[in-house]
Amino acid sequence: METISYSFIDILIAFVLASIMFGLGLSLTANNFRDIIIFPRAFFVGLGTQMIALPVIAYIILLFSNLPDAFKVGIMILAACPGGTTSGFVTYLFKGNVALSISLTAINSLLTIFTIPVIVNIALRYYIGQEVELHLPLLTTVTQIFLVTLLPAALGVFVRRMKPMIAEMLQKPMKYIMIVLLATVYSIKFFAGEHHGGTGITISEVWMIFPYAFIFNVACFACGIFFGKMTRLKMRDAFTIAIEVSLHNSTLALLIAGTLLQNQEMVKPALIYSMFSFWSAVLFGIITKWLYKEQFRIEE
Repeated sequence: METISYSFIDILIAFVLASIMFGLGLSLTANNFRDIIIFPRAFFVGLGTQMIALPVIAYIILLFSNLPDAFKVGIMILAACPGGTTSGFVTYLFKGNVALSISLTAINSLLTIFTIPVIVNIALRYYIGQEVELHLPLLTTVTQIFLVTLLPAALGVFVRRMKPMIAEMLQKPMKYIMIVLLATVYSIKFFAGEHHGGTGITISEVWMIFPYAFIFNVACFACGIFFGKMTRLKMRDAFTIAIEVSLHNSTLALLIAGTLLQNQEMVKPALIYSMFSFWSAVLFGIITKWLYKEQFRIEE
């Protein structure tokens, strides 16, 4: 399937995410990205954690669950998805390495064009006993990554360079506006009926999926910090990786499960995850900054 149809809610979410990336770009300069090229260790640690560790963690958690098979596939789809745009936003809020976060989001998103079909087909075969011809349309996906991630961030960097006073003036109000907009569009997606771009999820399904989604979320945070410390990264970089691998691109997961696989049951784990993961990331940021405040202060 080479074309993808998007609902109004999907388009609205993409617009909000692009706006967030523009806001993040306002806080960056080209030198931030140059440092990642010169010192790439943090980037490769984050990439390896996202691509290899997370699907393994999700599989181990599901070994101990009694979830329906469609929900298990949904969680594996979520684990295969890269970090989302909101990871850069949370990194920015807590003064992590925003350039590292954006770089991981962009490169992970490109690589998952090839890795997602493999992981999802393994999950389908293992849990449901079937396999599908699943692939993400290359041109469509690359265009989406460019328009939602790279172009808005580059525009923000450009404005910061050309008009630094305007960039400083825009940063604060955009931070609060984007939180409200992001919460609004995901709430619509969560509560809307199936005929209006929602999933028709029930309360009983929420309580069934939530414990495993939450355990997976906490494991992602722990995994990011663990590998960051194991490889002796700066605390800011380890924190950034933890945020990146825990805030998945749930919009992509919704697209894969709902549009490409045409299975609304598989959509529900990603939807539930998206409703709490931003706030758990904020709580994680508060706790981490409190525990390692001296290290953050030195590294900033």
